[in-house]
Amino acid sequence: MLREIRAMFLAIALLAPSAIAAQDASDRAIDAQARDGVIETLSAELRENYVFPEVAGRVATELRARADAGAYDSATTARALASSLHEDLREIGKDGHFSVRYRPGFEPYEPDETGVPDAAEIAEMRRESARHGYGIARIERLPGNVGYLDVRAFIQPEFAAPAYEAAMQLLDGSEAIIVDMRSNGGGDPQSVAQLMSHFLPFGTDLLINSIYDRPEDSTREFWNDKTVETRFTGPVYVLTSDVTFSGGEEFAYDMQTHGRGTLIGETTGGGANPGAMVQIGHGMIAFIPTGRAINPITGTNWEGTGVAPDHPVAADKALQTGLAMALERIAGETGDADRREKLAGLRAKVRNGEVALPQWKHPRRD
Repeated sequence: MLREIRAMFLAIALLAPSAIAAQDASDRAIDAQARDGVIETLSAELRENYVFPEVAGRVATELRARADAGAYDSATTARALASSLHEDLREIGKDGHFSVRYRPGFEPYEPDETGVPDAAEIAEMRRESARHGYGIARIERLPGNVGYLDVRAFIQPEFAAPAYEAAMQLLDGSEAIIVDMRSNGGGDPQSVAQLMSHFLPFGTDLLINSIYDRPEDSTREFWNDKTVETRFTGPVYVLTSDVTFSGGEEFAYDMQTHGRGTLIGETTGGGANPGAMVQIGHGMIAFIPTGRAINPITGTNWEGTGVAPDHPVAADKALQTGLAMALERIAGETGDADRREKLAGLRAKVRNGEVALPQWKHPRRD
């Protein structure tokens, strides 16, 4: 469990747009022999673990061919080689989860014979989760009694579940809820199912998603948690951007395919293959996707295509659009003529940008 949460935090950091700026300041020189060793290790890890064996073989062969042709001869430092391999992996493999970074401080978790973390490790995991706000950046009641939940990452459910419950209690009584996934880079698929459980009626027994894992040659099913207390069964609007990735995409896709949410914003990044971090030598690590998501409704996933919104709009306008749609829905369902008129006026102000709302800036465009 500790290995999973450490890998999850690191994967989110690596996939974030600011990852390059956050790199370790140190670097190290490498020679031809070191480069060859890194490429051989990476190729072996791909062949053994990448979810699609035939793609793994093709990528490994192409990396070797490029190396033999001198493509990496100019990479005389670990960081330079990591950057080149990162770009080539994504170009050849067409998988947005592929990543190679120079992280000399990375230490893989080695469980003891029980495989169970001790009290100190659990305490550290909890502190790490808390430092990230359990993945929740903002909870707010917007004008017109519309709830707003901004989730940036899916922290492991052992720690995130109580935070989800607390958030939903704060939003209890909302007449619509907007869930913001525009900055969500992913995380634990069990937490995706955990959060979605709050938007399903009591008594629901739903297979939300499955993930096939190649190294284990097994498929894990993710069902809703029937024990969650606070539920919301009204209209839900999910905001997306082109940086919404992995678990953030899964939440959007699950809510859309299971008919529980209306998606507003941009087509997402297109990464549906979860995986693990491995060391490939000389301070370099690679994220290799070992699994693939299988949605029970579509039988497939969003890999390479992204999740398409129901209402396409620029991501920085998605909240404004979502709130206007929510207000229109609430107004249409109220039997109070005076309130309906007030909601119509509020909706017009929202459309005209006259209502102050939480701002969102694209990490690469602004």
